[in-house]
Amino acid sequence: MDKVEYLREQLAELATSGLENQIRHVDGPQGARITVDGRNVLNFCSNNYLGLANDPRLISAAKTALDRYGIGPGAVRTIAGTMTIHDELERKLAEFKGVESAISFQSGFVANAGAIPALVGGGDVIVTDEFNHASIIDGVRLAKADRKIYRHADVEHLDAQLAEARRQGAGHILIITDGVFSMDGDIAPLDAIVETADRYQAMVMVDDAHGEGVLGRGGRGIVDHFGLHGRVEVEVGTMSKAFGVVGGYVAGPEPVVKWLRQRARPFLFSSAATPPDVAACIASIDILGESTALVDRLWANAGRFRQAMNGLGFDTGSTATPITPVMLGEEETAREFSRRLFDDHEVFAQAIAYPTVPMGEARIRVMISAAHSPEDLDLGLAAFAAVGGTMGVIDDK
Repeated sequence: MDKVEYLREQLAELATSGLENQIRHVDGPQGARITVDGRNVLNFCSNNYLGLANDPRLISAAKTALDRYGIGPGAVRTIAGTMTIHDELERKLAEFKGVESAISFQSGFVANAGAIPALVGGGDVIVTDEFNHASIIDGVRLAKADRKIYRHADVEHLDAQLAEARRQGAGHILIITDGVFSMDGDIAPLDAIVETADRYQAMVMVDDAHGEGVLGRGGRGIVDHFGLHGRVEVEVGTMSKAFGVVGGYVAGPEPVVKWLRQRARPFLFSSAATPPDVAACIASIDILGESTALVDRLWANAGRFRQAMNGLGFDTGSTATPITPVMLGEEETAREFSRRLFDDHEVFAQAIAYPTVPMGEARIRVMISAAHSPEDLDLGLAAFAAVGGTMGVIDDK
């Protein structure tokens, strides 16, 4: 008896329905242009917003840390001890975010999975945006608290859910939202969410993965963007996007962070990030603390690209950030569009389809970077115009 036959059948169904992910292979560092499947192509896929993933300053910091600390931390920090470089990262993060304290994790996904179940439990209630990231959804599932879902960015519906939770005798209430929603590029109405939370004595948790390095003063994130310092209890972030490295963190008031050091399971039962990674993260924070030039360039590139795409007749949805979704609808249309961009124009821009987005809302998600030159943007625009015209997505002018 073949015990995995059911998996073969399900994989065949994915392939037949056009929903099987095709993962391409990258050889070399991330940048505006990269080598994918042996071809040098324009990169519109990476979350490397500021172009720091291959910055020589980060590479030098990682090499220096490698010589001083070695490769691995040895064991979990509560057993093997905390390396001083991890302490430095957390101090730098807290200073950058303008909070009392911070705790680092192995990734942003892990930060959500660790923080949510530790902060609320039986008798408590989580109220979460319906479009929140998968890491939030999984973190909520791990928690023993009850859960309520509010319509995307709908503060009136959030208010109704909070009122119901209080009527039902909720203990602690935790509201969770993404800061920037990664598929559409829209920004959560965090100011209104915080005002509503205060009326019900609810804590607010925001996952700022796509907001840090992008929103706020010099990329300090959505809390800074709205001027809400001291009013958001839990800020979750990742070091793998704008910061250009890998890792995650939670930042906020000292009691929140101290509690997570005692009860967040990934902190207690999994080794920390490697010293070279941590050193590169520190270097990235230092760069952002010194100048807003990269963030300013990111926004200039994003605005120029989106305006030109709209002028060509493409639908870029409701984005208010450098994330530029090119809405195409059907899954097969998006996959064919992506294939033609790559094969015919050497532009790497992957299709995003179900289950990452709802069925019938497939798209090409273009990730603009500060590393892109004006010539890169022009090349990309010409490729989209050519493929869009050929496929009848836009008028072939």
